[in-house]
Formats: sequence, C-alpha cells, structure tokens
Amino acid sequence: MRLLHTSDWHLGRSFHRVNMLDAQTDFIGHLVETVRERAVDAVLVAGDVYDRAVPPLAAVELFDDALHRLAGLGVPTVMISGNHDSARRLGVGAGLIDRAGIHLRTEPSAAGTPVVLADAVGEIAFYGLPYLEPALVKDEFGVEKAGHEAVLAAAMDRVRADLAARAPGTRSVVLAHAFVTGGEASDSERDITVGGVAAVPAGVFDGVDYVALGHLHGCQTITERVRYSGSPLAYSFSETDHRKSMWLVDLAGDGTVTAERLDCPVPRPLARLRGTLDDLLADPALTRYEDAWVEATLTDPVRPADPMARLTDRFPGTLSLVFAPDRAPDDPDVTYARRLAGRTDRQIAEDFVAHVRGAGPDERELTVLGEAFDAVHADAVAREVLR
Repeated sequence: MRLLHTSDWHLGRSFHRVNMLDAQTDFIGHLVETVRERAVDAVLVAGDVYDRAVPPLAAVELFDDALHRLAGLGVPTVMISGNHDSARRLGVGAGLIDRAGIHLRTEPSAAGTPVVLADAVGEIAFYGLPYLEPALVKDEFGVEKAGHEAVLAAAMDRVRADLAARAPGTRSVVLAHAFVTGGEASDSERDITVGGVAAVPAGVFDGVDYVALGHLHGCQTITERVRYSGSPLAYSFSETDHRKSMWLVDLAGDGTVTAERLDCPVPRPLARLRGTLDDLLADPALTRYEDAWVEATLTDPVRPADPMARLTDRFPGTLSLVFAPDRAPDDPDVTYARRLAGRTDRQIAEDFVAHVRGAGPDERELTVLGEAFDAVHADAVAREVLR
C-alpha cells in the first residue's frame, strides 16, 4: 500500500504579517495532484490541521475544500487532531464524514480502534493517536502521574493489544502528534513541555510497521519506521534551512517500509541576514535575497536612522528587524530580552530565585515550581479545548 504522510498544515496561520492562505491553497492543490499522479492509496495527516482552536472562516472553507477533493478521488484519508486543534471541533461530524472515506480520529478513548484498509496482500490497521495532553487524558489511560511518555505508552498498549487480536500478518500504521526524542524543534511549534519533559523515546512505538508523526515542523527520520513529515510551509525564520516536503511511503506485504521525500511548493524563499545596515545594503553577494522574505539582524553599535525603510528599498520582503549590537554577553547594555533568549519560563523563574536569594531553589522548591508551571499549562490547554 502506498501512503502519503503529511502534517502540520496550520490552516489560518500567517507568517509575520503575511497572510498564508494563498500558499496553503497551493499546497492543498499540490497534495491532491500528488495523490492522483503518484497513485497514492491512503493519505495520513498527523495533526495540527488548523493553527488555533477557533480558526478563521477562510481556513475552515479551505479544509472543507481539501476534504471534498480527497473524497472525490476515492482515496481514504486518516487524520488526527494536534495540539493546535480543538479536538472536539475538528471531530464534529466525524461519523458522517467517515462514510466518505475521511477518517477523523480526535478521541483519545478510540486509540485502540483502528481504521482498517486492505490491499491485495491483506489488511492494514491504522491507529490514530490525537495529541494527548497528559493532564486531560491521564484518567482515561489510568496513569498516576501526568506525563507525555506515560500517556503515549498507555495508548500504545491499547494499539498493541488490538493488533495482537487480529489475524497474523496484519500490518499496522500509527499516526501520533508528539515530540519524540531525537527530533529537532523550531521556533514555530507551541511548547508542550510537562514536568520539564516534552520528548518521549521512539521505543514507545515499538511493535508497529510505520509511525507517521506530527508536531515538529522539520521533515525528519527518527528511525526508518518512525518519521516526521514536517509542515508543508515555513512558519518562522528558524525554518529557513528546512526543505519542506511529504513522505511517500510504500508498505510492502511483509511490513517492509520504503520512503521517498516529495518536495512541497515554496511560495517565497527565506533569508536570515546579519551585519551592519551599510554592509547589508551594499554587499553584492546578497543580491540573491532581494526577492526573499528577510529577517535582518543589525549589528550596528548605534541604532541607525530609518533602518526598515532603507532595508525594504533593497529587500522589499523584509518582515523582521532585530537589533543585536556586537557586545560581550556581560556588557551592561546587553538587553534583558537577549539575556533571556532560549530560556524557558521555568528556567527564568529559577534564575529569579537565585538572583533575589543568592542561591538557587532546592529540590523541594524545584518540585513546587514545576507543579505550578504544569498547572498553568494544563489550565491554558483546557481553556483552549473548551472554546
């Protein structure tokens, strides 16, 4: 069976101030053409269909169009909700849509109930594991401590139990939305850290033939059987070096997996430029970036006059302007924001304790801080889900 693995469409999202709807529409067209031209047997969408729980109408209309076009091809689609989606909203009408060959899997309780498709060799069970927010699903899976590894492991136990009860030789595919150890993150993914831990080991998914992952925006191979497709479009300048693509996966009758990477359309290249304003405006080597979307980091010791207007004269696609004068990290003029760059909220809180008291938090205090941040995170997720 030939599978097309994609994820993280983030319909409705913009790139800085640029509306991405046209680019997302082009991607959906590319997806449908790929399904037709490459004789795809099933499409897998591993979560984050939308960018937020209540997406704009234009994004919903594009999603509706995508479902109609895929259903019109007669090619089954298996789709799960991600951490940006409202599982309840995305899952509305799932039973009815299922009849058209579009299989939405948004309920954690259905983790062990697969969509079963067949090819000339036999049956393939597709298990959809929507994003599992530990604080919200720990009771469903009977785990004592809310954590990503614990709830995913419990969900996979249900998958393996169902698979064991099926005919010998039944092949299996899991769709999951998670941060798996070994994956490389970018700035555009929402933090899902709980208890200071976001990543789960790839071994959690042992026992199935292929795992189609979503959440991380870079296309990545964790193992030959565990892969991220990444997002089809760049959603932050941290993705400048990404090659946006999908996986075309051939699942043989014996469970052997072969995968080919298929490129997605690029609406406009990205560039991260760094230097003094005069250098950026004069350097002939930067000519190739004049049609790109640009993030410019200015290293001038003193902020120059009208930098954005001058940059856009040469680089009309300049979307982000950062001031980072070349100074030593301990220079008193280094901005507070630069000192905090790359640090989590929890690390900042720990640093604050050390600053005001002269010593960092002890183990008991670390536990209290961790529980407090986890409680705030869980409350924010619950509010999002219930919108």
